[in-house]
Amino acid sequence: MNWETFTDGLASQLSSDLPGKEAQREMASSLRDPYFPIPDGYRESAVLALIYPYQDQKLHVVFMRRTKDGRAHGGQISFPGGRVEAEDLDTIHTALREAEEELSVPSQQVKILGTLTELYIPVSNFMVYPAVGFLPERPTFIPQPEEVDEVIELRLDTFFNSAIIQMHNVQIRPNLYLNVPSFKIDGYVIWGATAMMMNELIHVVKRIPEAI
Repeated sequence: MNWETFTDGLASQLSSDLPGKEAQREMASSLRDPYFPIPDGYRESAVLALIYPYQDQKLHVVFMRRTKDGRAHGGQISFPGGRVEAEDLDTIHTALREAEEELSVPSQQVKILGTLTELYIPVSNFMVYPAVGFLPERPTFIPQPEEVDEVIELRLDTFFNSAIIQMHNVQIRPNLYLNVPSFKIDGYVIWGATAMMMNELIHVVKRIPEAI
């Protein structure tokens, strides 16, 4: 695949009408309503969906399993990212900074292709702004041990297979379990906000003929 053709195509699609909350809702739990009113006083964060060629030049996306630090999303699989800091220029700056801090992604080399639809996470009161970036070569990931338990690299085209979408029983809070839609790939389970954002990205990528 010609990477320039792919990145130009993806950038073009990200700048047009996005699948938005409809795509997010496909991977939302029965308790989530992407259309419910957002409360005042939410905090802001940003994540980076980083795409790059790896292993036979197949496009991959990097995720990370967060350490079980007692926070709301501890132990879950997510994109690299974190809260917006006062010194950040914008949410894209936040996403790049966090990816560099958590995984040593060379932020200055990442080509930002655009952004996905923002997503509010009630359990942590964060509005998340997803950025989509590309690197022409796989970076050397060096996980920050205090925040990252595992670096997870998954082929992008694996997400085109609807068979990986399965219900998964997760513990929402003590004594409360819920069956939620998830992506199950190679023993990894991606659910919640990350699955919702990833699903929108898949919808957008599928618009590019060269990607399928």
